[in-house]
Amino acid sequence: MSRSGPPLVTGVAPKEGPPGTRITIRGENLGYDPKDLIGVKICGVDCLLAADWKSPSKIIARSGPGKGKGDIIVITKSGGQGTCTVGFKGYYVQIGPLQESAIWIDESQSVSSNLRHGRPSSPLFSKDDEDPLGISDEGNQAKFSEEDLLELFPEASGNMSIENFSSSWYLLENHHSTSFDDLRAGLAHMKRKAKHRSEGPIAFVKTNLSSTLDCLDSLQNMYSKFCTDDIRGEFINSYAVLLMQAKSCADGLFQEVLGRKDKADSTRNALSVLQRFKFLFYLPLNLQRNIQKGDYNMVINDYIRARSLFADTQVQVFRKVYKEVENQINEFRDMLKQKLMELPNSLENQKKLIKYLISLECSGDPAWECLVNQQKWLTTILLRCKEQHLQEEKESQPNGDVFGTPQRTSNLSRAKPGDSNSLKLEHGSSKFTNPQRIMYIEELCEILTYNLPDLWKLGQAYFSGALIVKEQTGEKAFKIDVSKHSQFKQMITDTISLFSNLVRAAFLPQTLPEKLSAEDKTKYGQWNQVIPGDWLPSCVRHIRNCVWSLSLLDLPGESPTVINDLAFDMRTNCMFTLLKQAISDIQQLHIKETWIVETDDESGGTTQLPALFENIVNETIQHLHEVVVQNKQGEPEIFGQRTVQKDSTQLCSELLQAFVPCLDCLAFTPVMAGGSSNIADDSKKRFSTSSMDFEEHSLQFDKRLIIMLSNCSHTMERIIPRLVENLNKHGYVEMNKALQTTRERYEELDSKLFEAYIEEKSNPIVGAIEQNMYRGRFDWKTCRKPAGVRNYLKDVIMKMIEVHAEVFAVSPSFVTRVTQKVVESVSEEITRVIECVTEFNEHGKLQARVELKALQETVKLYITPHANQCFKEAMDNLGSMKPEDKKLLEDLLNKYKSQMKFQMMCFYGDSLLRNSVSA
Repeated sequence: MSRSGPPLVTGVAPKEGPPGTRITIRGENLGYDPKDLIGVKICGVDCLLAADWKSPSKIIARSGPGKGKGDIIVITKSGGQGTCTVGFKGYYVQIGPLQESAIWIDESQSVSSNLRHGRPSSPLFSKDDEDPLGISDEGNQAKFSEEDLLELFPEASGNMSIENFSSSWYLLENHHSTSFDDLRAGLAHMKRKAKHRSEGPIAFVKTNLSSTLDCLDSLQNMYSKFCTDDIRGEFINSYAVLLMQAKSCADGLFQEVLGRKDKADSTRNALSVLQRFKFLFYLPLNLQRNIQKGDYNMVINDYIRARSLFADTQVQVFRKVYKEVENQINEFRDMLKQKLMELPNSLENQKKLIKYLISLECSGDPAWECLVNQQKWLTTILLRCKEQHLQEEKESQPNGDVFGTPQRTSNLSRAKPGDSNSLKLEHGSSKFTNPQRIMYIEELCEILTYNLPDLWKLGQAYFSGALIVKEQTGEKAFKIDVSKHSQFKQMITDTISLFSNLVRAAFLPQTLPEKLSAEDKTKYGQWNQVIPGDWLPSCVRHIRNCVWSLSLLDLPGESPTVINDLAFDMRTNCMFTLLKQAISDIQQLHIKETWIVETDDESGGTTQLPALFENIVNETIQHLHEVVVQNKQGEPEIFGQRTVQKDSTQLCSELLQAFVPCLDCLAFTPVMAGGSSNIADDSKKRFSTSSMDFEEHSLQFDKRLIIMLSNCSHTMERIIPRLVENLNKHGYVEMNKALQTTRERYEELDSKLFEAYIEEKSNPIVGAIEQNMYRGRFDWKTCRKPAGVRNYLKDVIMKMIEVHAEVFAVSPSFVTRVTQKVVESVSEEITRVIECVTEFNEHGKLQARVELKALQETVKLYITPHANQCFKEAMDNLGSMKPEDKKLLEDLLNKYKSQMKFQMMCFYGDSLLRNSVSA
């Protein structure tokens, strides 16, 4: 670009506008600096004073009072006067009577001629006021009639000049069909106009600087001309008087209008201040509303913002409003602190409240105060829980309220107490409720489980600094006192110790710390009623669940040890109590005996008692395994301590042996188990599947002995090994030693029962042998030739068969053992009687030999070495037998076998009998 070339204007924006329009001029050679630019003419009016040189190709200027279309000419020192290829159109905007204007306004179109006569006229509006939205594309025809609008807005008007102006009326009247987008554009137009008007006189003068200077030049020229022409100086004064009169007249005409304008300006200025600082003026109301809605974050943010802006203000109005804000915030702090101290409260809500108080710079340490208050509250409700349940227990005792042991179901499984406080067990017409101590420990565990974790987590958050950090700045409100950490640990330990001592006082008072005084022990509660053992598993479950929940918190100091020791002691106490209760239950089984014998191939004939005994033991073991023995993560092994091992082994041994006194009682006590009223009607009519009858609704001694002998043998041989195996499987120690001791007890009982039964059954048989042998004045010296086996021996055999049948009906496995002992007793008695005979004749010897041989042949399957020796001694006492007597002996024996065929079948099989007869 050559600096010597003339300026050339090639572009202008905008291309039209009223005086004062900001114009961007583009072109070539528009000057190489601001000093080079000496003139800018727009529509023939020099606008250099309002021109701003930007570059050789760009100038920004404001248009003057030029009217009509004209050129834009740029004049520079280097290039001279330039040319223009584009034009600019200037036009005058209709100006209202209250609007500033930099040009002379022709008022003939807007001011009525009757003003000169002093008559009032209607308000005048400018072209802009007729359509403030700038979207008058619908004409002036009203869309609604005035009657309809009055009905809709009875106390309003669509006239913008009066106070009851209604924007809704105006829009329905003038813009009924205008779209929403057009209305939004109209709103933007109004905002631009308001902004333009708010720029004030300085902006107006700046915009119309050239016109103002022209007016001043014109006034100065007029004054010089008047001074030159007015030699005497009178005209100037007269003109001045006329101007003052004109000014007074103008002021009189527009005084009311100008007064309203001043009032509107003052109102506008006040509204501007309110609008500019509306945050502060609306803040008290907004704070109140946000507090009521619970939007505390908004309250705190607004307060911090107001404090940063107006805390040090010297403006009285602002100070007054800010003082009100401070009063509301003080009340808000008190409300937050009160809410923080109200318990129970969730952990998240507590953290929020603490952070709110920290952000509001509350005095003191709200987080620590909350921790102390929560620990005191937790201690209070634990003690209150104890007092409440103690009182309810005392009130229940005079009324006769009782609680029962959970009943066993039909399959002999133990029922467990429920976890619900409303559980009630019905037994006949009696109703049993949960013991107060069961509901007490459940509530204690629930209180500690739900509240201690919140206290611990809140403390962890406090000491990590998370609670004392201001969210707005991220900095800590204050430095945490290190000594409070040890205080907090002690608070947790004290709470755990209180819980432990409360539980121990209710269930394990003997395990309370020895250092506690009697008064302190009374503080933890003194309970009177005895809790049945069946309720203890429920207590242990609650305690173990509570300990497991607290173990996840990684509690400090001695707290884990205290709570774990409590759980361990509760487990061991429950185990020992249930084992003792099971022992007591087993010892009372004799009251449930029905004497109904059931026989199977495995166990022979037994009653229901061995099964009841086994079920009680197995259910106790299983119950203890689920509740006590089975360890959770972090729990100590229940059999890890030697004292527990020793006591549990002793109790298990007593448990296995507890059935022995029951069997002994049933066998040797003449009164029927459970009393005669416990025997069912059908059981009174039959003894077993062999239809053995009761005698006068009671069982004979020998029948009781053989039934209990069978029960004892079945228990010793089958049930005890299974129970020991089950105990070993569930972790009980030294069960082999317990098994050995138990076997000895059962063997002693077995021997006692067996000897008593043999004595009971043998004595009648043996006692009648000698008497029956000599019945009818029989004498061995005068014995006739034998004709067969005498009746006394047959009577002995029939009684032995009776014993055989009785034993076989109960337990076939005992037949051999019992029959052998009976045979021994019979053989001993017969041998004794024969040895006592002083003299035999030949026929007597043969008769004795036939009877001995017949007896031997009948019971040969049950002859023991001792019985065989007795028979041999008896035979030797008879001497040798003559050859001619052998044939007779054989015939007599065959005759006996033929006659006693069915009787002999009781002692050995039918095939053996046939083989023996054929032989």
